[in-house]
Order: sequence, then C-alpha cells, then structure tokens
Amino acid sequence: MSPVTAGVLQMLALIAALALAYRPLGDHMARVYSSEKHYRPEKWIYKVIGANPSAEMRWPAYLRAVLAFSAVSVLFLYLMQRIQGSLPGSLGFSSIDPDQAFNTAASFVANTNWQSYYGEQAMGHVVQTGGLAVQNFVSAAVGMAVAVALVRGFSRSRTGELGNFWSDLVRGTVRILLPISVIGAIVLVACGAIQNFAGIHEVGQFMGGTQQWNGGAVASQEVIKELGTNGGGYFNANSAHPFENPTPFSNLFEVFLILVIPFAMTRTFGRMVGNLRQGYAILATMGVIWIGFTALMMWTEFAHHGPAFEVSGGAMEGKETRYGIAASSIFSVATTLTSTGAVNSFHSSYTGLGGGIQLLGMQLGEIAPGGVGSGLYGMLIMAIIAVFIAGLMVGRTPEYLGKKISTREIKLAACYILITPALVLCFTAAAMALPTPGNSMTNSGAHGFSEILYAYTSGANNNGSAFAGLNADTQWFNSTIGIAMLLGRFLPMVFVLALAGSLAEQQPVPETAGTLRTDKPLYAGLLVGTILIITGLTYFPALALGPLAEGLAS
Repeated sequence: MSPVTAGVLQMLALIAALALAYRPLGDHMARVYSSEKHYRPEKWIYKVIGANPSAEMRWPAYLRAVLAFSAVSVLFLYLMQRIQGSLPGSLGFSSIDPDQAFNTAASFVANTNWQSYYGEQAMGHVVQTGGLAVQNFVSAAVGMAVAVALVRGFSRSRTGELGNFWSDLVRGTVRILLPISVIGAIVLVACGAIQNFAGIHEVGQFMGGTQQWNGGAVASQEVIKELGTNGGGYFNANSAHPFENPTPFSNLFEVFLILVIPFAMTRTFGRMVGNLRQGYAILATMGVIWIGFTALMMWTEFAHHGPAFEVSGGAMEGKETRYGIAASSIFSVATTLTSTGAVNSFHSSYTGLGGGIQLLGMQLGEIAPGGVGSGLYGMLIMAIIAVFIAGLMVGRTPEYLGKKISTREIKLAACYILITPALVLCFTAAAMALPTPGNSMTNSGAHGFSEILYAYTSGANNNGSAFAGLNADTQWFNSTIGIAMLLGRFLPMVFVLALAGSLAEQQPVPETAGTLRTDKPLYAGLLVGTILIITGLTYFPALALGPLAEGLAS
C-alpha cells in the first residue's frame, strides 16, 4: 500500500468516526446546556464557590464572571509554579522563574498551552496534575460556555439574559469533558501511554551517557489536552513521544479527540436554535476547509523535489517514522485549524508551503472546526459578516436566524475579527524591529521571519504550537507572548458576549421571500469565500515575507 493511499484511508476512517459521534454527542451537549436539573456533585461545587446556578445573567455579568474566574486561575497557577520547590512531588525541580511562570499561567488559562520550557525537566507531579491538567479542563469549559451564551443570544428574544456562567462552566466540565476523558484515558493506557507517579530514573545508554526519564499521569493529561483543544505536552517532544502517543492507532485516536467536540457543537447549535439545517450549514463550511487544508498539506509534503525526497517518499525531515508523512499531515492540520497546538512532528521542518498552511490555518481564526467553543463562536461571527456582505449586494437589511444585523452587531463582529490580527502583526513587527528578540532566531531570512510570525500567531490565536526553531524562553518572548495570549483569548470574548446580549434583546423578524436562506449550499460557499478573503487580505503581506517566499525559493 502506498503512503498516499494509507493517508486517504486514515482520513476516511477519521471522518467515519466523527460522523458516528456527531449526533449523540451534539444532542447530549444540547441537553446539558438546556437542562434545569442540577446533579448532587454540581450542587456541592456551587455551594463551595457560593454561586446560584439558577440566576440568569445579562452579558456584562456573564463577562465579569468569565474574567474573574480566569484572573483567579492565572494567579493560582502562577503561585503554584513559584512555590513548586516547596511542594511534595516536585521531583527535585526548582521553582519556576517569574517571567516563565507568568507565561505558563497565561498560556494554560487562555487555553493556549504554549510552553517555553521542557515539561519533563521543569514541572513536578503536583504542578502537572493539580495545576496544568486542571486548567486543561476548565479553560476548555470556559470556551464552551461563551459559545453557548452566543447561541442563546440567537435562540432567545426580548430578554438579554444569556444563562448562568457558573452553571455552564460546571456542567461542561462534569457532564461532558470528564466522562469522555475517563474513557479516552483508558484507551490511551491500553495503547501503551503511561499513567503513574514514578520519579526520575535512568534508562539505557545515549551517546556515551544515560538518559533520564520521569513518569507521570500522562494518559489522563494527554486525553484532556486533545479533547479540550489545549495542546501542550507532558514531555517536550509532545505527541511525538512514545509515552504520550505510542502507536499509529493512538495517533488517529488523538486526532479524533481534537476534532470531535468542535464538530459536534454545530449540531448542539442547530438543536438549541431549533433548526438543525443551520447547524449542518456551519458543519459543511468547517468540513470543506478542513478537508481542503489536509489535502493541500499532503500534497506539499509528498511532492518530490530532489533525490532526498525521492528516496524517502516525501518530506520526512522532522516527522516521526512511526506515523509517516500522511498521519503527520493530518495531525498538523487538525492541530492548527483548532486551538490545540499539540504536535506529533516538528512544524519548523515542514516544507515552506507546508509551514504556510499551518500558519494560515491559525490565521483563519481556528474555526474549521476550531477550539472547543471558540471554533463555534468564531464561525458564527464570520457567518454574521457573510450575511452582512450578502445584504450589501442586494440592498437589503441583513438577517441571520431571524435577528437583524444592524450597525451595532456589525461593529461588534468587526472588532472581533480585527483584534487578533492587530496583536499578531504589531508584536511581530516589534520583535523584528528591536535588536534583542532577533537573537532568539536559529534561522535567518524568510524561515527566521516565519519563526517569529508563527510564535505570535500561535499565541494570539490561542494555539500553542511552535515552529521549534525559536528560543522563546526569554523575558521578551515570555512577556509579550503571555500578553498576546491573554488579550487574544479574552478581548474577543468581550465582543462575543456583547453581541450575544444585543441579539437576545431583539424581537425575531419573520422570514419572507427576500430572506437569505442561510441553510443552503450557496450560503455555505459564500461563508467559505468570506473567511478566505478576509484572512487573505489581512495576512497575505506577512505570509509573502515568510512561508511563501521560502516555498517559492525551494
């Protein structure tokens, strides 16, 4: 069997698995966020935090709860790292430096999981499991809660109330993320991923010396890392490490975990707004972009340019031989089109055009299918922009799901799509203009520029993967990428929740013969075009200086 055929079969198997999970998981999530019943463990949590889960919140109160919870999470995780040397189970590791502790705290709370350190050489068991793994759960639940709040904005009328953040947070964690994670961890352990609290021990011989490895609760952290589209790894090699990702089956299973909730949330959306066809239209848009990007990535990496590529069958540099080019390409596209950032190969070693595909996937806003929650609300923002453009074409007031898209709504949507590119391009320009940050680049020319552009694109879009050629453990990068991660996560949420509140206050308008049908293939095509055009106009000059220049020169 040829490697290309094997890649196609893996894609078909992945699509089949996602299709089987789509309906039951999507319906389950809709019931979770629509139910008025509170389970006993959830009531205990509400009592501890002093929250009333039945109290409805308008968008300013919902936003304050999101920001307050996230601020406390950043402080808690920062302090845990700063006192690691005094904690039990630290494996003898010292406390984390202030700038790196800030960067890591911001990273995991913002659902980015950017790591400027070697996980197995810096973090002990308590910080890994009690700090980082906990944030993997709750940061994902925060994104899902904000997405559900926006969906309620479409489904409700003349109220302005968007539900209760604390209820959405707890339910998303307890009823969705935890049960799937338990099952997923068992699957990974069965595949060979480790799950223990072993200390550091020496193994084998390596270039005249011994290697040191430490154990850990890897399988449980690995599953929520992928399921919650968090990224980050227990080990520096991430999902290329055999302790995290032992077999080709576990590799495909991890890709499934990355994609299953973001895709299934489109059915949750359709169920909650009372029109499943609307969910299918969003699903089709996401699916077309995901499959298209995967096909392009395989083509760039399998294309033969020179004797070395011909001998190896493609661009094998930086790729794990257990998986090969096809599985690495599938994983790479899945992780950059979502806000996951996990890697089973080194993105810096991809071809110039392959690296450009990874960058473009993040620059789309990670909406195909995107992160848990963030992918859905990002796509719905783009859906509003597409409706607005269609309205301008025919001279009609745009409507989406029975809600008018007026000046207020389009301003909020525009602010949402502008904030992340502004962060990426401004920080990249500053890093390239100042003398010190450039010293962190291990490559010059177009590839060196791509390292910087990739770092800020990954941080501001809350992805967390890296080009692997940049020394980001400096005060400049720890601080600026940390700021980019926080602003890139929470500023867009301000506009999403404000938009949700504005939509919820409206009275639905009746559908007429002139209403644009947003559940048809024509609209899905318009939406795909809108996404690609907006991103292209925003990022094309920067991409031309980096991956496009490198790809055309090779």
